[in-house]
Amino acid sequence: MISRNLKATYYSLTGPIMYINGTIKRKFKNYKGILKVQLGPGQKNYIDGWINVDANILTCKPDIWADLKNKLPFRNDSVDFIYSHHFIEHLPNLQFHFNEMFRCLKKGGKIRVGGPNGDCAIERFVNNDFNWFSDFPDKRNSIGGKLENFIFCRQEHLTILTFSYLEELATNAGFSEIRKCKPKIETNYPDFIDNQVLSKESENNFENPHTLIIEATK
Repeated sequence: MISRNLKATYYSLTGPIMYINGTIKRKFKNYKGILKVQLGPGQKNYIDGWINVDANILTCKPDIWADLKNKLPFRNDSVDFIYSHHFIEHLPNLQFHFNEMFRCLKKGGKIRVGGPNGDCAIERFVNNDFNWFSDFPDKRNSIGGKLENFIFCRQEHLTILTFSYLEELATNAGFSEIRKCKPKIETNYPDFIDNQVLSKESENNFENPHTLIIEATK
């Protein structure tokens, strides 16, 4: 895991350039046809046929280089589908981000957003279920330590994600038809979320999933 100090240095040096690049894309780039966008694919989850947006150009190759803490690099009412997986928990202002997704989507556009499942983590903590938690990023011996490890991941995660919280954020942004889906095996939008996308979602416990997924419509 890259140190927080190194990440801070990277963003301080590249942040202004990414801001300018994102602004130029938003104001001047026009896309034709169906526009599917993935936010924060990281190193391993690039999706062919989608526009993949990421701030990391050192270990991955995004289609658009932009810091996703800022406004998204797309025009109003221009995107058909937005997908992100284990990304939003790293953002400092989730309401701003949901508002931005809503702004970019066409009327009837969709989102699928996933991250660490705070609901299941709390339930498994209350049930003293040590086996549900992993030793990533650090080995912890107490159930409280395992919960903290999962939720905050050495302070890489800035918030806890629960369905009620994500539902509130999406509702405040203007989304409707907000639904919870099982990772890897379930979607309400099979025209967009096909096996190529689902196969990239990691999960092995569908009764008590480690990932919380919501889908919603503009």
